[in-house]
Amino acid sequence: MYDRFTTQRLIDLWLSEDIGSCDLTVQVMIEPTETGAFRMNARESMVLAGIDVAAAVFARYEPRLSIRVEAADGDRVEKGATLILVEGPAQGILTAERTALNIVQRLSGIATETARYVDIIKGTRARLIDTRKTTPGLRMLEKHAVACGGGLNHRLGLDNGVMIKDNHIAVCGGIAQAVERARRKLPVLTKLEVECDRLEQVREAVAAGADVIMLDNMPVPEMTEAVAYVAGRAKLEASGGIRYETIRAVAETGVDYISTSKITQSAPAVDIGLDEA
Repeated sequence: MYDRFTTQRLIDLWLSEDIGSCDLTVQVMIEPTETGAFRMNARESMVLAGIDVAAAVFARYEPRLSIRVEAADGDRVEKGATLILVEGPAQGILTAERTALNIVQRLSGIATETARYVDIIKGTRARLIDTRKTTPGLRMLEKHAVACGGGLNHRLGLDNGVMIKDNHIAVCGGIAQAVERARRKLPVLTKLEVECDRLEQVREAVAAGADVIMLDNMPVPEMTEAVAYVAGRAKLEASGGIRYETIRAVAETGVDYISTSKITQSAPAVDIGLDEA
């Protein structure tokens, strides 16, 4: 779920950053008439994301290349699987290789990490969601990678929803006042979320008519109490300190969503290589 026009603009920036004036190695070693055939291979098991973006990198730099994508975003692929076959002018393949690999390795790492968390909470009502803690310039694609791994997207940006946090509440004089101010100008299809770290605040947020309540760094017993108190009158999001070891217990409290930045900020890149076919 990403915009292809915007992605093309990003690809131009990535290629310009890597190439500079020219790919000196290719220019001095490879003749323009020489051709090659290469396979992009998974060197470990993973959940794939960004494979079409990687193909678009090759196509953008060298339109004469023949590119065949062998897997799809969201696929769980095993070690040794072929992801892309690319043939044509060798200069183009070798110059675009690293940029294409960088993006698919990064996005597949996020998708794989997301799937790991999603697998842990299977069987509960909770859905894993992301945050705005993404790499500058890559948010659209990193959030796409989260979706490929089975997660859901939270706000895409600051213009995508109202999130009332402690500092907003402090300025407005309380949760009720903050919600009232926001409701006066809120677009009709936009959700309003209130961050709470105490049960007292949860009660205030429910009374004020919040659509979503974030239970921020709240201990599991208090989360359980909050779920019972809210009783479906608002959606509940658990956030803060979510780890592999704790996420199942959080999910079993009955919250609707669990958000974590670890699936984007801390996801390791997966191992993908380009080898001669």
